[in-house]
Amino acid sequence: MSGARLPFDPGRMKASADAPTAGDGLLRVGDLCRLIGAALRKGLPAKVRVVGEVSGFRDRTHWYFDLKDEDAVISCVMFAQSARKAGAAIENGQQVVVTGRVDFFDKQGRTQVYVESVEAVGEGPLEVRFRKLVAELRGLGWFDAARKRRLPSFPRRIAVVTSRTGAALQDVIVTAGRRCAAVEIVVVDARVQGEGAAGEIVRAIEWLSTEHDRLGVDAVLVTRGGGSMEDLWAFNERAVAEAILKCKVPVVAAIGHETDVTIAELVADERCATPTQAAMRLTPDKGALLEQIAQMRARSRAMLTRRVEHEAKRVESLRRRRVMTEPMEIVERARERVARARVDALVAVGQRLERSASRLREARSVLGVIGPMEVLRRGYSVTLGADGKVIRSAKRMKAGERIVTVLSDGRVRSVVEKSFTTEDAQKRLTTEHTENTEKKTKKTSDGDGKDQMGLF
Repeated sequence: MSGARLPFDPGRMKASADAPTAGDGLLRVGDLCRLIGAALRKGLPAKVRVVGEVSGFRDRTHWYFDLKDEDAVISCVMFAQSARKAGAAIENGQQVVVTGRVDFFDKQGRTQVYVESVEAVGEGPLEVRFRKLVAELRGLGWFDAARKRRLPSFPRRIAVVTSRTGAALQDVIVTAGRRCAAVEIVVVDARVQGEGAAGEIVRAIEWLSTEHDRLGVDAVLVTRGGGSMEDLWAFNERAVAEAILKCKVPVVAAIGHETDVTIAELVADERCATPTQAAMRLTPDKGALLEQIAQMRARSRAMLTRRVEHEAKRVESLRRRRVMTEPMEIVERARERVARARVDALVAVGQRLERSASRLREARSVLGVIGPMEVLRRGYSVTLGADGKVIRSAKRMKAGERIVTVLSDGRVRSVVEKSFTTEDAQKRLTTEHTENTEKKTKKTSDGDGKDQMGLF
């Protein structure tokens, strides 16, 4: 084909006539690295002792870390044989003295200290700040388990506060989508290290706390990948911890690697070792949900089947009863019972009327003997006052009072001249009897004398 470009053939290439050669004073990269290494070995002592703060510690069989102070930082490596002799692993922020040699690593073009031994000499300034703030916030109760809230079992939407370019975000999105795609992920982009990172994280959390209802956010995930203590320091700032504490929805924190611990994680409602674990903790497992639904469906079906069978047996039992097989016979029997009950009721009413009439006659007979009118017919009377009430005591009557005396054949109205009590009447009767007796005695005596005188 005219004008077509032929495939590249390195064998057909020829050296350029003006290509540089070693004889022109040029160095190959490897030669330069060897010169640098030789210069370092020649200009430095065979062994050096360096003091600094551990940062970015990584245990990968061999130990890799940086040693730094306020002015500079240098890479260090401690091979496994020497690391085993050191015993416990060193920690980020720890002040140490390392003993080793300085050399140039050609493959990476890096000058580093090959550490043979390490001695702890104290904590670095960042570690001191970290421990001081931890003690303060623990005293305020910010880490208390009783204060922390339960995570939603099925959140509608999860807000992730992290860098949108970080690998941590991708881990969260992939894990959440695989476990339960129904849970939406909202990303709030914020720097997660360096100057100003803490302020962006605080503003993101505060905004989500204010707008969570409108956004439909049920939980917040604050996360980033691993790094040195300096890289993670934004999550050790008090302002970030306070924003998490005051957030109106539960907060999960997954900062750095499993061995890293930040204040943000200690304050959060739940801490996870990695972003992937945090996504798993916040989203329900689709497979488990489907299995749960299947079990519920099976239980519901079994329950309905048992209920239908039970009701079918009840219906069959009812169908065999006489009320269903011979309904008219039952109606006739009921009608007969009603008729007998009606007759029995009428007889009972007649008997009750007869007994009532008999008792009425007996009462009338008794009343005829001991009734008040019969008593009046025997010569007794009843005295009524002006108010129509029976007067039962003479003490109640006063001179001039109008009274009515009820007799068997009528009434007599009269006015009281003077009332006498029973005692008064008794005294009067006694006095009258005495006077009458005395008169009779005197009269008898007078007659006897006259008779006797007449005999002589």
